[in-house]
Amino acid sequence: MEQDEFEKILRDAIKTLPRFIRDKMENIDIIIEDKPIVHKSLLGLYQGIPLKKRGFWYGNVMPDKIILFKKNIESISRNEEEMIGWIHKVIIHEIGHYFGFNEEELRKSGY
Repeated sequence: MEQDEFEKILRDAIKTLPRFIRDKMENIDIIIEDKPIVHKSLLGLYQGIPLKKRGFWYGNVMPDKIILFKKNIESISRNEEEMIGWIHKVIIHEIGHYFGFNEEELRKSGY
């Protein structure tokens, strides 16, 4: 899949989130990379301090980052429809980490 099409699907996935969730997402960059350098099978990654762990001291910091790994998502998708589903699932999973949910909680919720 071409990069611009992948980006459009990602933007559309974010637009489907409820407004109150999108409104809470501040100081966060969402980027697409081909593959992770270390954990080769990752589909996505959240880097930052989750909202519920931020204290009064939090401020003047670099943006948190959500990374989607395009080639890995493509490699587990049999067709475009499946890839769209994975993009939606991965971005919701990583946004869940941004809000402070751990792996077990997200997987229990289906993400």
